[in-house]
Amino acid sequence: MEQKGDWKLNKEIAQLTEEIESVKNLVAEAGEIEELEKLGDESLTKEIEAKKAGLLKSVEEQEIKTYLAGIYDRNDAIIEVWAGAGGVDAEDWTTMLLRMYQRYCQDQFATKVISQSFGEGGGPEGRIGTKSVALEIKGPYAYGILKRESGTHRLVRQSPFSAKKTRHTSFATVEVLPILENKEMTEIKEEDIRIDLFRSSGPGGQNVNKRETAVRLTHLPTNLVASSQSERSQASNREKAMSILNAKIFKKKEEEKKKEMKTIRGEGTGNSWGTQIRSYVLHPYKLVKDNRTGVESSDPENVLDGNLKDFIEAQIKTQ
Repeated sequence: MEQKGDWKLNKEIAQLTEEIESVKNLVAEAGEIEELEKLGDESLTKEIEAKKAGLLKSVEEQEIKTYLAGIYDRNDAIIEVWAGAGGVDAEDWTTMLLRMYQRYCQDQFATKVISQSFGEGGGPEGRIGTKSVALEIKGPYAYGILKRESGTHRLVRQSPFSAKKTRHTSFATVEVLPILENKEMTEIKEEDIRIDLFRSSGPGGQNVNKRETAVRLTHLPTNLVASSQSERSQASNREKAMSILNAKIFKKKEEEKKKEMKTIRGEGTGNSWGTQIRSYVLHPYKLVKDNRTGVESSDPENVLDGNLKDFIEAQIKTQ
């Protein structure tokens, strides 16, 4: 029978074995290209160049993976976004961030909105914002790649909700959580959980289900809350919400450990959740700037369309 802590060691061994195999494959591919070049056949030039481009891309991807050494970095992830200060503009900003992450993930991960609370709307073209949303991200290294997106995101623009088009600053908070495997989950006592059932709702507040299948769990000792409304059955939503709750408890414990170590080292505790990590300015000039890495883009529309590669890779390499 597998010992309680053995799964961590087995997981690390499996990860290292996979990494070694990946590097071996890259070396073999480079050798094949070298052999083709030795033939001196000009008709193979296009094929060789295509193979070189593919190999370079694979090497870059492998390089990024070398920075993702955390035991949970290979796990699937949950991205939660909450509207902060800024009223309906902040709710609209939350919807924009949801779209940005969906666009970024579409070519490498599978995504699914598992819970979403909508605002009142009233904006141009019946625009309805989002108070909070949880997005499930499934695929290798989802958590490791996205975890540094956690923090406060700031938007400056001309408000589409203002008749005078005044400049408005909005904030939204992003939190990225690892989806834990069963062996990684904390055992939560039933008496420590409050369960609330409700109907899944859509934009404008209308109920999309006739039955109360959506589930909200509150962990009473920590006051952490998790909900799910994407599944068809109450049992499935409860299971999904429990998975998110476990991830939140894990993240809270990790943050407490970091604060404790900083206190011991005399660095102060700070408040990582309140840190503004990135600004997106659409007016009076155009600029996206990451406050941690200094990476900038003068094309915020492109960034908001999901082109986060430069920002995310810089975060990973400067961790």
